[in-house]
Amino acid sequence: MTVRRVVPNIQSEAVQESREFYGLLGFEEVMNHGWIMTLASPSSPAAQISVMTGDKTAPLTPDMSVEVDDVDAAYALMQQSGAEIIHPLQDEEWGVRRFFVRDPNGRVINVLGHR
Repeated sequence: MTVRRVVPNIQSEAVQESREFYGLLGFEEVMNHGWIMTLASPSSPAAQISVMTGDKTAPLTPDMSVEVDDVDAAYALMQQSGAEIIHPLQDEEWGVRRFFVRDPNGRVINVLGHR
């Protein structure tokens, strides 16, 4: 399995202010669904930050997202390992397949792949 990118998720009600703040560091908006906005570095597009008011279809906001090339294989590995699945594997309307898993430190990880 290949990791394509890792994105910290920042829960915030100050989305516009966050866009402006991270813009000062060179980030530009690349996606905005209203409840989640992703900013990326133009010179290194995989360097990203997501700012979200809350997750639209999951019970909680994940601490970070890990995009992999085979989300089904990642899900099977996490299940086999006995890891705590917080949100089951499912297809989302905005074009990703994902699940949430808790890491050993208690952080919630959104593991996803684009469809």
